[in-house]
Amino acid sequence: MAEAAPRRARPVTHRRVLAVALPIVLSNATVPILGAVDTGVVGQLGLAEPIGAVGIGAIVLTSIYWIFGFLRMGTTGMAAQALGRDDLDEAAAILSRGLAIAALGGGAIIALQVPLFWGAFQLSPASAEVERLARAYMAIRVFSAPALIAVYALTGWLIAAERTRGVLAVQVVMNALNIALDLVFVLGFGWGVEGVAIATVIAEVSGAGLGLWLCRAAFTTPAWRDRARVLDPARLARFARVNGDILLRSLMLQGIFVSFLFAGARFGDVTLAANQILLQFLQITAFAMDGFAFAAEAIVGGALGLGRRDLFRRGAVLASVWGAASGALLAVTFLTLGGVIIDVMTTAAPVRAAARDYLPWMVLAPLVGCAAWMLDGIFIGATRTADMRNMMAVSLVVYVAAVLALVPLLGNHGLWLAFLVSFVARGLTLGLRYAALERSVG
Repeated sequence: MAEAAPRRARPVTHRRVLAVALPIVLSNATVPILGAVDTGVVGQLGLAEPIGAVGIGAIVLTSIYWIFGFLRMGTTGMAAQALGRDDLDEAAAILSRGLAIAALGGGAIIALQVPLFWGAFQLSPASAEVERLARAYMAIRVFSAPALIAVYALTGWLIAAERTRGVLAVQVVMNALNIALDLVFVLGFGWGVEGVAIATVIAEVSGAGLGLWLCRAAFTTPAWRDRARVLDPARLARFARVNGDILLRSLMLQGIFVSFLFAGARFGDVTLAANQILLQFLQITAFAMDGFAFAAEAIVGGALGLGRRDLFRRGAVLASVWGAASGALLAVTFLTLGGVIIDVMTTAAPVRAAARDYLPWMVLAPLVGCAAWMLDGIFIGATRTADMRNMMAVSLVVYVAAVLALVPLLGNHGLWLAFLVSFVARGLTLGLRYAALERSVG
């Protein structure tokens, strides 16, 4: 366990930020690449329905799983603060709590899959063929739920310890295996969307196993299995409070994403497929910028544990500078190469044309969303989760109002505009709370 702590009072430099962030950027980059391959493999069938089915199935499951995304965020913030104050036993116990929740939550999703999927499709106006294919995909992929949720806790702990090369290893192995199996099962064996699902299950279970091995240092101290410590009422109450706030925030954020996809489906299968392709651009943006947000989480969390306001501020500023630079680079990339990427992802001519029509919104997304992503990282590292919850609620209200006002006037363009407005609202509202957060350190 001693290897997890040596970064406590080191100066915050560009090199330190990059050392934490770059492995995460590379790690996260493999996730949208995986989504693009999933979409691209079924896109080779030359039909819009399989693309839409994989898109809807994946986003429904991802939305359910990311209800447990608080495990990644809460584990990072709380473990970083524990490591910052040299409480190595509590850092190990935090990981044990996270893994227990992963096992219980994943099992519940498997047990409740019928009503969960029924409820999801009650909200979806997709065609009968898209729904049939999506159900087949989801019925297979749901069985890796405990493993994938465990990965959230494991990666959160590794980020808190600034061992982000381990996070990179988990994601590269998991996603490379998934991509390889995609090609074999779909293009080689002709298993269609079911092949995509089977590949994902195998890869996610493998990723969880590797993550446990990389976190083995946490299991060298008896505290990880000390029931009195792991189930201590005061520690559990704080764990529940922090993660409860993040859960509510995640529910509202996923509500925006799911409603966006379902609202887009009302414009037909071609528009649904185009939106799904462009969402891969948005995932690339989020995952690239999250690398610097995660760096902020680890550094500001450790600084808060130390009570060092100077390190807190410098970590927040330097991580945000690098996040903004990455956002600008992504915007330029989408502007110049977006059409080429769309053509690679689908052979369906109507889908290509529709995706190009809405591509300008993806050029704007990294620019207008930068503040939201970076401030999320800062507030997570500080475990100021009540502010995150409250500002997300404001942003959700703004998004709903924008949808109601803009979609009737602009159609799917209005839907994309409302989507980006929600990012701006989140950044502005969290920005208004930052000064009070910094004053509370030390």
